[in-house]
Amino acid sequence: MLDGILLADKLLKTHSLEESEYKYLIDNRSPALTEYLREKAVSAKRAVYSNSVYIRGLIEISNICKNDCLYCGIRRSNKNCERYRLTAAQILQCCDEGYSLGFRSFVLQGGEDAYFTDGILCGIIGEIKKSYPDCAVTLSLGERGFESYKRLFDAGADRYLLRHETADKAHYSRLHPSNMSFENRIESLKQLKQIGYQTGCGFMVGSPYQTSDCLAKDLKFIEEFSPHMCGIGPFIPHRQTPFGNENGGSAELTCFLLSVIRLIKPTILLPATTALGTVRQNGRQMGILSGANVVMPNLSPVSVREKYQLYNGKVYSGGESAQGLEILKEQMHEIGCEVVVDRGDIKEF
Repeated sequence: MLDGILLADKLLKTHSLEESEYKYLIDNRSPALTEYLREKAVSAKRAVYSNSVYIRGLIEISNICKNDCLYCGIRRSNKNCERYRLTAAQILQCCDEGYSLGFRSFVLQGGEDAYFTDGILCGIIGEIKKSYPDCAVTLSLGERGFESYKRLFDAGADRYLLRHETADKAHYSRLHPSNMSFENRIESLKQLKQIGYQTGCGFMVGSPYQTSDCLAKDLKFIEEFSPHMCGIGPFIPHRQTPFGNENGGSAELTCFLLSVIRLIKPTILLPATTALGTVRQNGRQMGILSGANVVMPNLSPVSVREKYQLYNGKVYSGGESAQGLEILKEQMHEIGCEVVVDRGDIKEF
């Protein structure tokens, strides 16, 4: 007979469970099990990172995308999306402001916009590294191919975030158009690690058609792939997508899974995402208190933040914005954590 607390102890000791055991944890989630996992996850995080919370300056460089993912507000078919694209000068200006605020890590995120060729991106990355040699550059620009990833890495990019979205092939096909391939997404992640990036994956919690079997596969994939970073957040529908009328994901389940992921890999860099802060006013704090140790305030120009609408109601002000960094610091201080000025690299032992 399986027991949730015993499985949590096994995970704490071995950092591994069978897929069926991950499913059991999810299916038998209870307040007592959630609290037990949360306490163990926070202890595991503090053993590696103390009470530090790392900040990344998020720069959303373009909401133009060639893809038509069924859940995404900037999908190609959304004719009501007001498109924009930042210039190199605007991106560098964001970095300049971020550096002065104390950011030492910048995340360039955007849709799969053909304008941003390897040459253009290499130039931008080179300028950032030249101006701020003590900073890390993270890219989150979708699927590009091995040679492209290699060129961007050689130009100075340190990290790459590419959410796998789901480790279940059938589920992947129900979230994406037929021209997008589950196999290609997984192969891309493997290529990123092979090249030498600090590599991040991730998934939506509560996406349409998701089951506890799907989530168990996600957890097993994270265990076996061993990413440096993992971004998970609750699914939030966008009204101008095919999933516009679906229910959103749960903050509580998201936090439960954050705790499990922390115990799978105690050294992992684990964000408390904007989506978590969107579905709950104190969602970011909930995430940190469940084992997360990264936050990504928005450094994008104020004039475009509202246009990067992956889902309805996305928050981008207050503690979610770079300009609200003092608010964020106070929020973290209230829960016993400290925002640090640091590149925030993964600590491997």
